[in-house]
Amino acid sequence: MKVLLVGVGGVGEAIAALGKARPWLEQMVLADYNLARAKQVQKKIGSPKRFPVAQIDASDREAVAALARQYDVDLIMNAVEPVFNESIFDAAFAAGTHYMDMAMSLSKPHPSKPYERTGVKLGDYQFARAKEWERKNRLALIGMGVEPGLSDVFARYAADHLFDEIDEIGVRDGANLVVRGYAFAPTFSIWTTIEECLNPPVIWDKARGWYTTPPFSEPEVFEFPEGIGALECVNVEHEEVLLVPRYLKCNRVTFKYGLGDEFIGVLKTLRMLGLDNKEKIRVKDVEVAPRDVVAACLPNPATLGDKMSGKTCAGTFVTGVKNGKRRAVYLYQVADNKKCMRRIGSQAVVAQTAFNPLIAMELLDKGIWRGAGVHGPEFFDPVPFMKLMRSYGFPYKIQERAV
Repeated sequence: MKVLLVGVGGVGEAIAALGKARPWLEQMVLADYNLARAKQVQKKIGSPKRFPVAQIDASDREAVAALARQYDVDLIMNAVEPVFNESIFDAAFAAGTHYMDMAMSLSKPHPSKPYERTGVKLGDYQFARAKEWERKNRLALIGMGVEPGLSDVFARYAADHLFDEIDEIGVRDGANLVVRGYAFAPTFSIWTTIEECLNPPVIWDKARGWYTTPPFSEPEVFEFPEGIGALECVNVEHEEVLLVPRYLKCNRVTFKYGLGDEFIGVLKTLRMLGLDNKEKIRVKDVEVAPRDVVAACLPNPATLGDKMSGKTCAGTFVTGVKNGKRRAVYLYQVADNKKCMRRIGSQAVVAQTAFNPLIAMELLDKGIWRGAGVHGPEFFDPVPFMKLMRSYGFPYKIQERAV
């Protein structure tokens, strides 16, 4: 497989680092707006012929398509902020390649009732073009990171193998990561974190369909495994809630994140001050988006690995019935920061995200996963994916929980 990797930030770098050891990966073009960054990653990985670099503006559909044609790639891997999803998605279609991302096209809240009704939902732009991709016999695999991505694979596995009837599929994410030397230092893209945490969270209910609630609603305490412990989790807008009901039968789908009071307080302050705004405003002689300023003021999550300690857990909590008995199961993957830094030089959060698209690429390359159109991970058989997880260094576990 030949891949155009658009974006070599923290996750992009980890994708390339993990991909180096994979013989099925013939070539991966490291493309970024910051050419110096792309060259830095290339130097770290080595193999310049296998990992050539290129400068690219992710918002320029024609330029992305042209670069894909230049290198005759099979797939465009989107590893930049989701604000660029539409342009890269369209570029892949124009170039006639397959496409993969880790977060779907962005939502727009309902204009008059944002905390009751959905407006433009996550992924609507992409799913609206599914027929066109089918006619072109090309696949757009959307939401193929860790959450969404691995969490959706777990949901499909639970539906296929662990339950006869499912009540709720609830993604639950938590960590005990600590960053030394900073009063506030998010371990993942603050741009994306602001987007998903301050937008109205979406819930799916069999009777009501998709609906929204206020940010940070419905707090619950969830016990995370492997020493992370009990964390208060709250509703957050996330792609799984928009993906799972398209493919799996259940009564309810939720996503809750263990953010912590301090983190929630910072996010609320950013909103109160208007610093969450992603649209450009004029400041003296410069036009700049306040959210971009926030991101520029904070440390780059990709550089925090040597200052971090602890673990992060991504998982899917499923309740329902099996053989006439109530059942509750948590399928999860825990990444330890120390181990991730030792193995690939990337911190735990980005490393845990990066291995998932690579496994998906391998399954597509070998023809184990196949399809055309626009699909989430639930469309595919989860077993081959889960069998490969240990060989990539990220084994999963399944934990029975009290009903």
